[in-house]
Amino acid sequence: MPRPVRKVGAPLAAIIACGVVIGALVLLFTALNPAGAIIGFTLSSIVMTGAVFAYLWLDRWEPEPPRLLLLAFGWGAAVAVVLSLILGLFADALLATPGVDSSHSFASVAIRAPFIEEAAKGLFLLVMMTGKRRNELNSLTDCLVYAGLVGLGFAWLEDIMYISSADSLGGSLLTAALRLIMAPFAHSLFTTMTAIGVYFALQRRSGIAKALCILAGYLGAVLMHGLWNGSSLLGAGTYFIVYIVWMVPIFIIMIVVAVTSRRREQRVVAAKLPGMVAAGLITPNEATWLGSLKTRHGAIQQATLAAGRPAGKAVAAFAAAVVELAFVRDRIDRGFGDAQVYALQQEEVYSVAAARSAAPILQWLAGYRAPAR
Repeated sequence: MPRPVRKVGAPLAAIIACGVVIGALVLLFTALNPAGAIIGFTLSSIVMTGAVFAYLWLDRWEPEPPRLLLLAFGWGAAVAVVLSLILGLFADALLATPGVDSSHSFASVAIRAPFIEEAAKGLFLLVMMTGKRRNELNSLTDCLVYAGLVGLGFAWLEDIMYISSADSLGGSLLTAALRLIMAPFAHSLFTTMTAIGVYFALQRRSGIAKALCILAGYLGAVLMHGLWNGSSLLGAGTYFIVYIVWMVPIFIIMIVVAVTSRRREQRVVAAKLPGMVAAGLITPNEATWLGSLKTRHGAIQQATLAAGRPAGKAVAAFAAAVVELAFVRDRIDRGFGDAQVYALQQEEVYSVAAARSAAPILQWLAGYRAPAR
């Protein structure tokens, strides 16, 4: 009987701790300005929920563990926010000029804030590079998803803070429009630069090369963040110029990069299926529908219609196990196989076998033929 494989997930205690911190901060904003906080919480939650679903759509090929996704958002909304506040206060106190309030100065907003905030957000990606969590970063898509959710968590709470701190109802609505309509993905976009650096670091063997890739990504995040913050202090004209000339094109480029990365995931999986057929892990028929999202979804639908939702979920779990194994094989084939990775490969083989045992509907699906693509 195949032994169970322990999947990587975030400690529940860490998620709860983030939730407590988030709740405390929201209550603080509510106490200071109830009307503004309610407006900020409602509008920011609506917009960020849509943004989260965009990242979940991107993550469909190889879905990440739900707890890690929750922790990523919680890290952005709790750990990164608190770290940024503490480090920001420390930096302002250290560099303060007697008698001058520099907390909202150009240097603080456009220079110190980006360095601090991008470090606080990017730290989550560095944590993801350690221990078994490293095995979840199989592709650029994975890095983009985690960075995106950290950024959304940070933006969600920061938007509530700015909207609730406005002087009037009209000011709260204006702030909401500027932040939630103009730039809901801004923080995610900044942290995406760090994610790209982390992805390239994972493709390097040298420790120095890894560090340089991460540093380059981080500095790219700081540059984008600083330019955006600085433009907002130089007047509406500069703000809109930066938005149209800089932010929108980069946002479009990142969409293209994300979609291209997801297509690469599909190619990786499709390339590894023949080897799994040869090893007897999957059947030739299963290889016809495991190679694309459309055909995989079709097989899951067929199983659900034939035997109910549990059968469909079992087929989905089997497909997910096959995808995980494909990415481990890809790491080995690219020359990144070590004792830990080979052990992980064996675990994923067990996982595929266990998923097959839990999905007897696969025998019925032996007659399913994926439509021609």
